[in-house]
Amino acid sequence: MERRVVITGLGAISPVGNTIADFWESLKSGKSGLNFIQGFDDVDLPVRIVAQVKDFDPIANGLERADIRKMDLYCQYAIAAANQAVKDSGLVSGENIEPDRLGVYVGSGIGGISVFVRETAKYLEEGAHRISPLFIPTMIANIASGNIAIRHKAEGPCLPVVTACATGTHSVGEAYHAIKYGLADAIITGGAEAAVHPLAIGGFANSRALTNATTLEDACTPFDARRSGFTMAEGAGVLVLEEYEHAVQRGATIYAEVAGYGNTCDAHHYTAPRPDGIPASKAIRMALDEAGYTSEDTLYINAHGTSTPLNDKTETNAIKLALGEEDARKAYISSTKSMTGHMLGAAGGIELIATALAVKHGIVPPTINYKEADPECDLNYVPNKAVEVNLTMAASNSLGFGGHNACVVLKKVI
Repeated sequence: MERRVVITGLGAISPVGNTIADFWESLKSGKSGLNFIQGFDDVDLPVRIVAQVKDFDPIANGLERADIRKMDLYCQYAIAAANQAVKDSGLVSGENIEPDRLGVYVGSGIGGISVFVRETAKYLEEGAHRISPLFIPTMIANIASGNIAIRHKAEGPCLPVVTACATGTHSVGEAYHAIKYGLADAIITGGAEAAVHPLAIGGFANSRALTNATTLEDACTPFDARRSGFTMAEGAGVLVLEEYEHAVQRGATIYAEVAGYGNTCDAHHYTAPRPDGIPASKAIRMALDEAGYTSEDTLYINAHGTSTPLNDKTETNAIKLALGEEDARKAYISSTKSMTGHMLGAAGGIELIATALAVKHGIVPPTINYKEADPECDLNYVPNKAVEVNLTMAASNSLGFGGHNACVVLKKVI
C-alpha cells in the first residue's frame, strides 16, 4: 500500500542564516550570502568570491567539544542541521517513533576534504605513522549519516547518497520513496558540504566551472546573460520526512507534502549537461506525474540555476520540455543559489527547505542580481524581488556532475 509523506521538521546551516527563521527571512528579502573568502588570506587563489557559513557555533547547535575534534566541518554542519530538524519535528526515538522505523539519508558530494588535506600533509611531511587514527572515519562521506543515526537513535534504513550537486535532492527523493512504500515511518534527510578550501577551489576553477567575476554583485547571476560560472558555498540542509498518518496522530506541524520524485542520468559527459536537456526533463516530468500535476496547478520551480552558461540554458529547455511551452511560461522559477551560492552536496537539501517554505507561506523567493535577459533563458525567473503567490505545487531541481538529474515535487497541505 502506498502511503502519503509529509515534511515535519527543517534545519539549516547556510551562508544566509544558521536557523530556519534567519534563512527564510534572508531569502524573502533577497539577501546575498556571498563574500570574499575568509581564512585563506595567504593562499594565491584563482577565485576569491565564495559563500561561507558565518558565525557558526557548534556548541549552541548541540555538539560537544569532544565531538568537534573528531569531525570534519561538513559533519558538524550536518549534525547541527539535523538537530534543528529533529527538534522542529518533535520526534523522539523510542517515545513517539520506534527506533527501527526512523532512518537517516544525509549525503555529501565531497565529504571531509579539509581533514583529507590535513592528513595528506602529515603523510608527505612526516610519514604514514603520523596519520590520525581518526582520519578515515572523519573523512568519509557517509559518516554524517552514521553520526546523526547514533545521536538520534535511528536504527532504520541509513543510506547516504553521493551524486555530486544532486546529492541532497536524491537523498530526499529516496527517503520519500522509502517511507511511501513502508520501509520507515520517518527519515532524517538532506545534504551537507564544507568544501570551500583552496584544493577544491583550484580544482573547480581550473575546470572552468567557477565564476570569473571580481565583484559580489556579478559573481552569481543565474539565468542572466552575464553569468560566468558558479560560486562555491557550504552548509547543510536537513529535513524530517514522515508518514502522513503518523504525523497527524501526534499533532506534528506539516510544512508540505512530498508527492513526486524523478531520477535520471544524462549519460553524456562527466561535467557538462546534455545540451538538449531531454534526460533532465524526464526527471522533472516523472516527479510531476507522480505528484499528479495538471495545468490547473500554480507551480513554483526552485531551479538548479547555477549561473553557468551551459546549465541555465539547458535547464530552461528541460523545464519547457517537461511542462510544455505554455505551462513553462506560467510557472514561477527562481534560483536561490543567487543568494546562497552553490552548496554542492548540500544544495538539494537547502533548496527543498526553501521550496517547502515557499509552498507553506505562499511566497516565491527571488533570483537576485538579475539585470540582463538572455534570449536562451526566457522564462519567469522572479527577478530581484519575492512575490506572493498561492502555490499549489512546487518542484526543486538538481543537476550534478556525472549527469545526475533529480527532481522532488511538493504539494501544499490544506
